[in-house]
Amino acid sequence: MTDQEKIIQVLKRHQWVIDEQSKGLTHADSLLQLPFRSNRFNWIIGHIAVYRDKMLVLMNQPPVLGSNESEIYQRGSEPISSGQDVVDLSTLLESTRESLERLATAFQFISEDTLGELHDEERGTTIQDRFEFLVWHETYHLGQLEILRQLAGKDDAII
Repeated sequence: MTDQEKIIQVLKRHQWVIDEQSKGLTHADSLLQLPFRSNRFNWIIGHIAVYRDKMLVLMNQPPVLGSNESEIYQRGSEPISSGQDVVDLSTLLESTRESLERLATAFQFISEDTLGELHDEERGTTIQDRFEFLVWHETYHLGQLEILRQLAGKDDAII
């Protein structure tokens, strides 16, 4: 199995987790917040979509989300407030699915040589290193979804 195939296999597993954890949740459910400074389900899904767009851009592909849609989901943004305009949960979920499809296609055409190219000269990291970090980063946020699902009253065990 190539590195490209491994990345897509992991992202497909991630998408399964996203889809399972979001089953039965409404947009309103996605805006619930724990009783301390934290991100909401909606922000986490939007943030994952933003970072999948960064993967697409690494492969010279257009992003799925528009810049206006993605602004509040960027790293370092403030947690979503209750009255803030946000992207509907169903739109965010569809964007994660679409980005996965686009990534799977794009990875069929990226070479090992391209993956080995320097991405960040200062850090000495390659494009492959960047993809590995972005996949890890997504995994970090996936773990947050289970608790937020339970906050929405879904007393179940998906995984």
